[in-house]
Amino acid sequence: MGADRDRFSTATRLRALSAQAAERVYRAQGRTVRTPRKGRLTGRAALLALVLCSLVVALAYPTRQYVTQRSEIADQREQAEHARAAVERLREQRARWQDPAYVEQQARKHLHFVRPGETGYIMRDGTADVRRPRPHGPADRAWYQNLWDGVDSADRAE
Repeated sequence: MGADRDRFSTATRLRALSAQAAERVYRAQGRTVRTPRKGRLTGRAALLALVLCSLVVALAYPTRQYVTQRSEIADQREQAEHARAAVERLREQRARWQDPAYVEQQARKHLHFVRPGETGYIMRDGTADVRRPRPHGPADRAWYQNLWDGVDSADRAE
């Protein structure tokens, strides 16, 4: 018993004595004894907190990897969809090139091909114009010639 007394501090012994005295007073009055709750963390709660923290740390990296991989999978699916659309456009273009009328249209547009009997012109802005032989009229002349002819005809009318 003497060893137990040496092990506890005086403050601890005083608290125990006051608790015992309060308990006797409450029993004498017929009331139940209320013991104050300790604000300290119990061993079980500390162990539970440690286990939860360990789980969070252990699962954080795999969860991050999972989310990253799902994002990469979504990006790959989107790229595959774009590739499918490009393949479809190329198939349509290949089908158009099988049509002789389309080939002729592209040759006239890009290579400035003309048929026999047609006259091809290349304008200064790089565009091509194909004229078929027909009688000369105002549409076949330059705009300034039509303007000058209009001024001359207005002068003659007076």
